[in-house]
Amino acid sequence: MTRFLVVLDVDSTLIEDEAIELLADEAGSGALVAEITERAMRGELDFAASLAERVATLAGVDAGCCARVGARIRLTAGARELVDAVHAADGAIAVVSGGFHELLDPIAADLGLDHHRANRLEVVDGRFTGRTVGPVVDAAAKADALREWAAAHDLPLRRTVAIGDGANDLLMLRAAGLGVAFDAKPVLREAADVCLPRRDLRDALPLLGLRA
Repeated sequence: MTRFLVVLDVDSTLIEDEAIELLADEAGSGALVAEITERAMRGELDFAASLAERVATLAGVDAGCCARVGARIRLTAGARELVDAVHAADGAIAVVSGGFHELLDPIAADLGLDHHRANRLEVVDGRFTGRTVGPVVDAAAKADALREWAAAHDLPLRRTVAIGDGANDLLMLRAAGLGVAFDAKPVLREAADVCLPRRDLRDALPLLGLRA
């Protein structure tokens, strides 16, 4: 029986990087995309619109670059220890991302996550079209994922914890029993139940009554 559920954001939370920026480096649009990302995470831009604008810069890039980009992704300190401690305590741990399955799937498999969800990039003839396919994983979708996974484990929302860093995580933190702002933007720190300023996910363990 699952005792509790932890759901994390991915970019700048589970990992040190913004995946879209790493992909944009392949298209030569890294600086532009980084500026749009920063504004979106501060809550100054609509996420879906900003995602479409950023993904459009990837049009024509060889989709095979994902393996190369994935090798550059850095797990945040304490990520593996958090996952292992949650599992050892009969908890479930999941991630939901405004990034992309193409980069997230290998990370989720490596860490042994219970659930993961992200956007998907459209590929035609081996190249990105500059569009995504399927529903956009925005702030509302993140909150919905937390509720869906809690229900799947027969858990009340009061036994859920959400951890994120940007405006796109706001609704997820509000939906959870405990909302944790991790090295977060001001808009999220103001709404969170707890703020963790240090970039080490092991700092979340005491909030869960756990030790690494």
